[in-house]
Amino acid sequence: PRPPGPRLSSALLGATALELFVLAGRLAVYPFGLAPERGGTAPAEAGPPATTDPPAPATTVLPALPSAAPPVVLLHGFIDNRSAFVVLRRTLARHGRRPVSLNYSPLTRDVRTAAGLLGRHVEEICARTGHSRVDIVGHSLGGLIARYYVQRLGGDRRVRTLVTLGTPHGGTAVAPGAGVHPIVRQMRGGSSVIEELRGPAPGCRTRFVSFWSELDQVMVPVGTACVDHPDLDAVNVRVTGIGHLALPVHPTVAAAVREALEAPEAGEDDTTATGTTSAA
Repeated sequence: PRPPGPRLSSALLGATALELFVLAGRLAVYPFGLAPERGGTAPAEAGPPATTDPPAPATTVLPALPSAAPPVVLLHGFIDNRSAFVVLRRTLARHGRRPVSLNYSPLTRDVRTAAGLLGRHVEEICARTGHSRVDIVGHSLGGLIARYYVQRLGGDRRVRTLVTLGTPHGGTAVAPGAGVHPIVRQMRGGSSVIEELRGPAPGCRTRFVSFWSELDQVMVPVGTACVDHPDLDAVNVRVTGIGHLALPVHPTVAAAVREALEAPEAGEDDTTATGTTSAA
């Protein structure tokens, strides 16, 4: 058979090498993400456990941002943990944002249940910080859980902006372990969860920003990582040269995520916009 063109093969080679490098790094830091963060609460036994940033001491004044920017909740992908966001956490913290990492159990079997528990954690974060809304960044399955919370469980009243990184919004044909893990089956095209998210969402107040890569080999087809819904205020951002695992740790993506979170809040006008831009 004819070999792939030089540009494509070179890009794939580079992206694959980066994915292997990222995977090695993730395996090295994975154990550090299992434990609760300092001052965080212990994981709940009944569902997707959460680890959160410690509340600020009474004498500490949180860094001020224009309009008192809300906390940023970070939600990892399947069989991962909060260590996936080490680069993004630093980027956000350097610019005065307050990231809050949540862990959910790899034994979590249902997107709906995980979304409900995410809602409980968001309520706790709002009560603790005094903010009425949060921003959320979700990688892969984490983005799908967050979208279900926003779109189906009324989370749009709490979530200002939802940023997803390589999330199978339309379902993916690549679902390793689908035969043994129910939540993986829910990420496939045509699943009941994916079909629910295709349903009407009138008046949804959350702004969506979806980052997708043409070299993401977990999203098949690659366009499945885009938000395509007539009722949602969504922008799809194309990322070049990197794969699925690199999305939450690539510095250029981290900078673009920060910029997306600093954009004007959704709901400032009555229009619904779906578009595509590029990063990296």
